[in-house]
Amino acid sequence: MKFDVVIVGSGLAGLSVALHLAESRKVAIISKRALLDGASNWAQGGIAAVLDSGDSHEQHIADTLVAGGGLCDEGATRFIVEHGREAIEWLIGLGVPFTRDESAELGFHLTREGGHSQRRIIHAADATGHAVQVTLEEKVRAHPNISLFEQHCAIDLITTDKLGPRPASSQPRCHGLYVQDVTTGRVHTVTAEHTVMATGGAGKVYLYTTNPDTASGDGIAMAWRAGCRVSNMEFIQFHPTCLYHPYAKSFLITEAIRGEGGLLKLPPEAGAAAGQRFMLAHDERAELAPRDVVARAIDFEIKKRGLDYVHLDISHKPADFLIEHFPTIYARCLELGIDITRQPIPIVPAAHYTCGGVVTDLFGRTDLPGLYAVGETACTGLHGANRLASNSLLECVVIGRACAQDILAKDKESTPYLPDWDESRVTDADEEVVIAHNWDELRRFMWNYVGIVRTTKRLERAQHRIALLKEEIDEYYRHFRITSDLLELRNLVEVASLIVNSALQRRESRGLHFSRDYPATLPKALPTVLTPERR
Repeated sequence: MKFDVVIVGSGLAGLSVALHLAESRKVAIISKRALLDGASNWAQGGIAAVLDSGDSHEQHIADTLVAGGGLCDEGATRFIVEHGREAIEWLIGLGVPFTRDESAELGFHLTREGGHSQRRIIHAADATGHAVQVTLEEKVRAHPNISLFEQHCAIDLITTDKLGPRPASSQPRCHGLYVQDVTTGRVHTVTAEHTVMATGGAGKVYLYTTNPDTASGDGIAMAWRAGCRVSNMEFIQFHPTCLYHPYAKSFLITEAIRGEGGLLKLPPEAGAAAGQRFMLAHDERAELAPRDVVARAIDFEIKKRGLDYVHLDISHKPADFLIEHFPTIYARCLELGIDITRQPIPIVPAAHYTCGGVVTDLFGRTDLPGLYAVGETACTGLHGANRLASNSLLECVVIGRACAQDILAKDKESTPYLPDWDESRVTDADEEVVIAHNWDELRRFMWNYVGIVRTTKRLERAQHRIALLKEEIDEYYRHFRITSDLLELRNLVEVASLIVNSALQRRESRGLHFSRDYPATLPKALPTVLTPERR
């Protein structure tokens, strides 16, 4: 299969790149499940952009830099913020049904979330990601230059080094990748002048996450194996408010609930303190503090008092307001017997967003020519040590467009013949059992040892376990027929190793990385950059 551009991932970043390219390029989109099964489709809150005259680029930049704990790249932040309005106008032009407000300057309702000094979050009720993705999916499916490969898992990138010896003076390049058709098990060779990694984050490396099952760090792991640097992998954002209920897997309670006045309180199990607010004891911004502060505060109260959860209460707001602004949350909670207009919502923190990723510039270019990374897979420097709420979807659209423009500006090149995948492997009967066991073990020790609060001893313990798991998984990968579960586990273990190694290098506490052994913040903020050994 040969294309001008192959995009791995079907979230907002990947679809944005595809739509900007498709008028003049032959594009393939590889999606390991259905097109809408990624994290973008789950995003509730909205997209941050300066859309009101009472707001300014400088305020949005300042809010981002504060939330990022001094580690944001100011140039990247300015570029993305200053291109925010045109990104929103592009989405409006495509027909995204953002919530209207005729009294607002742009005609759309703007909400506020933690860490923002202004109302600047444009949204579609409380299901923004779904509204955006459904709109873009319709355009992508209808475009004659875009080929869709759903239920296809990316295996590994094909670089010059895999094609035989090359002159020492020449630089390796990405020529495409191997993908497996999940339904048939057959592996295809995909040749492309340009390959774009838009596979999202790695939330599934943790036991509790707001991410879909597809978030297994595939793009980060593949780019690392191909020789690309990664940065800031220790900064995993734990969303403070994930619904706590035995039948509610990975259901996020949007930041906007707190933006509209939701209060964090102690539950009945807290005894005499039941019903008390606790955020003011942790930060003067209370419920509107950035996510890292709120997640640590909840984690502290849960551990201090031996609780399983805390309450998020917005029942003091009018019922009509809640049903209009948060219809998805209202309906889902009601299904589980929780009426948010009269009752508080039980919540816990959960792994939510990978702030680090593959090192890229503002066009999504990685260290490997021919390979780009966009969205949560990439590290542009926007998020620093802690992502400001609703900046991620903005980054997807702005960098997605810039990536496409860079590809369009390049002259077309001939691509070499790529070897087929070795299909001679056998399947071992107990392989699936071992994979399931290793998957569970990895996610549990990452949650226990590499969570919201860390220690060097716990990190070293995790590092040791990861080394043993990698050895076992590499053995399976070399000798047995691959499956999607094995591919995801292989990538998750790679990403877990990057997270732990990055965390061990950071001898301070900053943003989302909090170490009991190094509680102080160093005067100078420096990124953690890992460079792979030449393979």
